[in-house]
Amino acid sequence: MPTALVIGASRGIGHELAIQYLQAGWRVIATARKAADCDALMDLGAESHTLDVTNVEAVAALGWKLDGERLDVAILNAGVYGPRQDGFPMQSDFDQVMHTNVLAAMRLLPVLAPLVCAARGKLAVLSSRMGSLSERGNPTGSLYRASKAALNSVLIDTALTFGSRGATCVALHPGWVRTAMGGPGADIAVEDSAAGIRKLLAELPASEKAQFRNYDGSPIGW
Repeated sequence: MPTALVIGASRGIGHELAIQYLQAGWRVIATARKAADCDALMDLGAESHTLDVTNVEAVAALGWKLDGERLDVAILNAGVYGPRQDGFPMQSDFDQVMHTNVLAAMRLLPVLAPLVCAARGKLAVLSSRMGSLSERGNPTGSLYRASKAALNSVLIDTALTFGSRGATCVALHPGWVRTAMGGPGADIAVEDSAAGIRKLLAELPASEKAQFRNYDGSPIGW
């Protein structure tokens, strides 16, 4: 039975990914910040762990709990958008966005990558086309954009370290999805985004270099 790990599975895309992998017969390990959300994931059939990705002790504890696992797919989904207004950022907003979207990845990816290498699997982060430097067309959401560009950099470094050992690393743009972050006016249903991501990860050829892909499989420029 293949194993998928979803970091940040309490709602939205992460929750839907956990559901779809379970429905496909996979063993699913999922994390959430709140104990009640972990209980709900267990009711679905997942193995769950409480995890606040900004808590260094919690990240270390997760590494201990996962010791010896072989992960066919590991998806770092946890993330925040931050302030909707642009301009002069508040320190608290900067810290929240960067700690959740970037620092957490710098701590988690080195923990997860060896477990993915053991299965020669796929290591994915939920990024965004907004983090692309080469395809950027407007400056809105500048703090979120900066965090996703930094997340992509962390993933590229992870691939340089672990790609030759068997981990295929990919940054995913899930599309503009109808979630709490994307809003009700977004153009993609969460079920379709998750299904596209699962298909992409299943079909993505092994590579030592990091890749940046849309949920439908099309490449995105860094």
